[in-house]
Amino acid sequence: MLRETLKVMLDIQELDVQMIRLMRLKRERVAELARIRELRDELHHQVLIKESEVIELKKQIRIVESEITELSEKIEKLEAQQSNVRKVEEFNALTHEISSLERTKAAKEQRLSDSYDTLASEEDFLTNLKSTFEDTRTNSQQLEQEIKDSILEINKEGEQLMQQRLNIVDQADEQILALYEKLIQNKKDRVIVPIENRCCSGCHILITAQHENVVRRGERLVFCEHCSRIHYWHESLGEGSESVARKAAAKRRRRATAKA
Repeated sequence: MLRETLKVMLDIQELDVQMIRLMRLKRERVAELARIRELRDELHHQVLIKESEVIELKKQIRIVESEITELSEKIEKLEAQQSNVRKVEEFNALTHEISSLERTKAAKEQRLSDSYDTLASEEDFLTNLKSTFEDTRTNSQQLEQEIKDSILEINKEGEQLMQQRLNIVDQADEQILALYEKLIQNKKDRVIVPIENRCCSGCHILITAQHENVVRRGERLVFCEHCSRIHYWHESLGEGSESVARKAAAKRRRRATAKA
């Protein structure tokens, strides 16, 4: 009786392990999707920042251009006044003021020239950044769709596995099933495992001969003293024949090969 119960549980376990792997794969795909969107959003953010910087630089350039125009007008007025004065002191004072304004104007013109160079460089950078963003957006949209399609396939396969599980779970012993589900929920891996070379094939720790003999007899459930997995003796379950889960997996592989 225990032998038949364990056979059913092994079929359920194979399906559960496949579903666990699918869920891991789905989480990886979802994480990839998040990383792609994060990269695209970060590039878009950089474009917006650079656009703001270019706009601000153009504002500063307009301010300096206006200041230079005002200085030029002041210099022209002072030069006009200078041509009308008769006193040397007044002429020298105007000359001194004009010289001061011309130095200020020259400094602002140099600053303006540097700003023009910076603006040209920033606009080139912005153009390249926009191009990178557009390329990334186009490529990421294609990749996103591929990942979404992959997730849909994972969901479909998961639904098929779940249906197969529902078809056989009624055959399982309720108490053993409850125990098994607690174990697999905790370990996220096989929890009904054979003994191989006097070792638990789950944790790979050596077991005693007495423990092995109890498992061989198959009279009751025997748990690994180290990892709490349920042990069985593979020869007693006739593992030479394919389980329901293995048959289902083989069928899917044959379908995939046929499609290719």
